[in-house]
Amino acid sequence: MAMSPCSSSGVSSSSSSALGADAGLEVRTRSVEQTLVPLVSQITTLINHKDKLKRSDKTLQAIQRVGQAVNLAVAKFVTVGEAIANENHELKEEMSVACIEAKRAGETIAQLTDAASLDHPEPDSHITIFTDKTGVVKAARLLLSSVTKVLVLADRIVIKQIITSRNKVLATMEQLEKVSSFQEFVQIFSQFGNEMVEFAHLTGDRQNDLKDEKKKARMAASRAVLEKCTMMLLTASKTCLRHPDCESARINKDGVFHQMRLALEQVIEIVTDSRSNGEDELASISIYSGIRVFKNKVEGLRENLYFLPKENLSTMLEIILEHTEDFTDSAYTSHEHREHILELSKQAKMELEQLVSVWMQAQNQKTTDLMEDLQVAILKMCQCMNELKRELHSAATSLAADLLKYHTDHMVLKALKITGVEGNLEAIAEYTCKLSEQKEQLVEMCRLLRHVSGTEPLEVTCIHAEDTFQVTGPQIISAAETLALHPSSKIAKENLEVFCEAWESQLSDMSTLLREINDVFEGRRGEKRVYLSLPRPGEQAKIAKLGLELHLLTSDVDSETEKWEDQENKIVQHVQGMSSMAYSMYLFTRGEGLLKTTQDLFHQAEIFATEGTKLASAFHSFSDQLHDDGKPLLLLEAEKLIPVCQQLQITAKASVQGKSATFTKVDACIQKTRSVMTLLRQLLPLCCTLLRKNKAGNSCLKPAPPWTENTVRTGTNAHCPERTAEMFGIKSLENHVTNMTFLESK
Repeated sequence: MAMSPCSSSGVSSSSSSALGADAGLEVRTRSVEQTLVPLVSQITTLINHKDKLKRSDKTLQAIQRVGQAVNLAVAKFVTVGEAIANENHELKEEMSVACIEAKRAGETIAQLTDAASLDHPEPDSHITIFTDKTGVVKAARLLLSSVTKVLVLADRIVIKQIITSRNKVLATMEQLEKVSSFQEFVQIFSQFGNEMVEFAHLTGDRQNDLKDEKKKARMAASRAVLEKCTMMLLTASKTCLRHPDCESARINKDGVFHQMRLALEQVIEIVTDSRSNGEDELASISIYSGIRVFKNKVEGLRENLYFLPKENLSTMLEIILEHTEDFTDSAYTSHEHREHILELSKQAKMELEQLVSVWMQAQNQKTTDLMEDLQVAILKMCQCMNELKRELHSAATSLAADLLKYHTDHMVLKALKITGVEGNLEAIAEYTCKLSEQKEQLVEMCRLLRHVSGTEPLEVTCIHAEDTFQVTGPQIISAAETLALHPSSKIAKENLEVFCEAWESQLSDMSTLLREINDVFEGRRGEKRVYLSLPRPGEQAKIAKLGLELHLLTSDVDSETEKWEDQENKIVQHVQGMSSMAYSMYLFTRGEGLLKTTQDLFHQAEIFATEGTKLASAFHSFSDQLHDDGKPLLLLEAEKLIPVCQQLQITAKASVQGKSATFTKVDACIQKTRSVMTLLRQLLPLCCTLLRKNKAGNSCLKPAPPWTENTVRTGTNAHCPERTAEMFGIKSLENHVTNMTFLESK
């Protein structure tokens, strides 16, 4: 918004108009706006005081207290601003000037509200709040303007942090693109993961702080792309390294890097409020938006017959009807819907002709009959547009419901996976054509839903969904072609799984989007559905950050398990099962996966803790066979598992009530799960090293019966008898979604 010093909530219109506006400042975040609210409130109190001839001591003292409070608050505020200026050289000059202005204005207000001067003013030598109302307003304007400037300048530092973080991510991405060895890739990807966590934290905070709901939705879409592409980048890069001469693998990898760069660029456009390539906001106007504006103009004729020329209404309707051609020209719109839309479009033109005719007559001759005719014409015009809107909504949502139901079995994706493993290039070609047809259907569905989305954030979500299908479709095809060319490649198979999961996830998201669009249409526009039932958006962001950190830890742990030569080793299998559980908890933080409620999460955490305690015993059994110097360190680290797992079990079993308490419990469970995974990341390489020493003939193991055969029972429990790979209903492929595995030797 264009910054008016009194634009924050709770400020009276009289004081706002009195203080005027500073068009050079713009507040884009809620944190800056809320920081201004108390100051605006205090100054408004001063300006709106009643100019009574008889002023009581109580009144004078109250005014002085307000003036002093303002001055004291500004003095403290200026101290912080000056510290920020000293730490940020590029802002020092602007910040210092703003701080000086704020300090001066605060002192002026304190002088104007001094009790001694108010009680016994000297007419010619000392002005007061009573003798110079204009002076107070001027000081208030200067104060609010300077304080706002300090806050906006400080906000630039946050923007700078995001840009710096983005640049670090881009630089590491360039290194990842150029690596030729897998070991180098693993090392750089680990750094990349840490940088992405930092970027996710900064942009998540910024997203929650944005005032503009459309920008907030765009930020959410960009961050979703980055999160999903991080997994894709891992498997696509591994596939390219494993098959360096495969063109489809290279195309697949290049597509992921391109998507990440576009998403990073959009984040920067949002936080800096800039647009690249002359992007036009008007291009995103939907039919619903056009109808809403058109109806407002039509209804405005009731108040003013002369506020716009008739050509404006004709042009607006023409644009709306042009957009309806997206429906009538679509191959996926039913014949019945198409006919109704065409009939209503024709009726809308006729209603506008009648409206304009009566309108023109009313301008020349304002008789009662003509004004009544105008009211009728306005009602009929608006009713026609409402019917058109209803028909468009029905056409788009019924198509979406049918398509989502039809594609829910994911038969084409399943066929691509099967034929890819078989190496059947002919069948791959057949199913890629079917996937391309499916993609076109879903893209068309998103375009039509966008027109009837009802709100700008939902419109942004439709655009994001359309882009996702457009991009993911060809990426699935290139991944499938790579697998068909290398049917025995585990990493090529894993890569195809990841891209198919992204497609399935987007289809699932479309069901939620469709419900929200229907809610808006039917007037149920309350709070947006919140996974986890958390009380505030900021808390959801915190959980999302923890989830992302847990996600990266599961990737690291899985990478360590892949280094073990014996993949049947019970420790390896046990850890893979726990990593699968941790990954399902991460999916829960995103509103995905098989854990649907907080109770599901707590139950999973309880089982995870039990398995962690068993794993600690397994490490002890392993250490009993060691002579090596590493045994004390292994025991020390393994001992740490037990108390953390016990704490997690206690937390998971604890009974809580209310949203805040539930959030606290979710937060604690995920944090303790993260702590366990951190310990596993440290224990696994130590165990692996000791095993390698044994293999090299260093005899660090005692000659004893293989502990792996008898000591550890893993992958089963009373709640779920399946093997580790299918533990707790989580598919085995989820175990490896983010694995940084070494290249298979075969």
